[in-house]
Amino acid sequence: MTLSRFRGLYGRLFLAHVLVIVAGAVTLLAVTLLTAHTLHDRLMVAWLGPDATWTTDPVMAEMERATNAVFEAAMIQALVISGGAAIGVAVAVSLVVSRRVALPIQDLLRASQRIAAGHYHERVSPAGSEELAALAQQFNLMAETLEHAERRRVALIGDVAHELRTPLATIEGYAEGVLDGVVTANGETWALILDEVGRLRRLVADLQELSRAEARQLPLRLAPMAPATLVDRAMARLKPQFDDKGVALTCTLPLDLPPALADADRVAQVLINLLGNALQHTPAGGNVNITVWTDVRTIWFQVRDTGSGIAAEHLPYLFERFYRVDKSRTRTTGGTGVGLTICKALVEAHGGRIWGESEGLGRGATFTFTLPVHRCLIGT
Repeated sequence: MTLSRFRGLYGRLFLAHVLVIVAGAVTLLAVTLLTAHTLHDRLMVAWLGPDATWTTDPVMAEMERATNAVFEAAMIQALVISGGAAIGVAVAVSLVVSRRVALPIQDLLRASQRIAAGHYHERVSPAGSEELAALAQQFNLMAETLEHAERRRVALIGDVAHELRTPLATIEGYAEGVLDGVVTANGETWALILDEVGRLRRLVADLQELSRAEARQLPLRLAPMAPATLVDRAMARLKPQFDDKGVALTCTLPLDLPPALADADRVAQVLINLLGNALQHTPAGGNVNITVWTDVRTIWFQVRDTGSGIAAEHLPYLFERFYRVDKSRTRTTGGTGVGLTICKALVEAHGGRIWGESEGLGRGATFTFTLPVHRCLIGT
């Protein structure tokens, strides 16, 4: 054991045990010395009887004093021998116990220092008592979460850099071409530059929306809304794109659905995002269907497509920020990967939940989200 380790928790635990041992030994010795004579006299009286002459007979009195002296010496010797043995065993046990308690905590301390330094792969082995083992498991879970968040942060930087690089390179190329006289500054040129500026603007808007969503600062203008109105707004927005690609857009909507207390624009944003993703991954001739139903307290919205589907390993991460099922990041495979994250924040802000399902690649995907029924929210 090094001196620095002994000065730490290990040493403090050991010294605390030693202090308890010393206190117990001193108390034992003091109480024994204070009570031994009285107890001895009482036992002698009980043995010889109250009428014995040993207290008045000089010979017996002298014998009693000698017996007391021998008894006291033997008692002290026995206390020293047994106390020394007990203290030695107690100190050895204290060293073992202190080590078992201190070492797992010191491992946690070292691991936390390495994580603070950026080594997010650090883990500790559960050891010690049940509580310390549980603490180690929770520490590992925290470290795993931090490592995952760091990977997402690095992916975020890469995604944003990639999304910025393409439009900026296009704008720069056309601007240099116009200045050098290589490119004609006509309406087509300015339209291409404006299109790339629009891509940048959409990226900035997505990032701003994501920031507000993760900070739970999304304003909601709640009002009783018919589910049919919400679905019609989203379908009307994207119907021309479905027609252009040759993908059928259908809807299954009962007539007796109760209203939901919702922000119409935000719910339409969720539906448009889900429908846009379904259109993007559904080939011509496929079908995308919106189904709405209700139980006593919840309205369910489901968007099902017959597109490319999602592999099982991607399903748990669909709503994580900047997670991309397709890693190629081309113009045809999607934007920045924050749409579903924003959808999740919007749905949860309404008091609902959202999830995705798929039976596998080539078998389509289904996204479902819920909203509370209006009359449940107002207590009627």
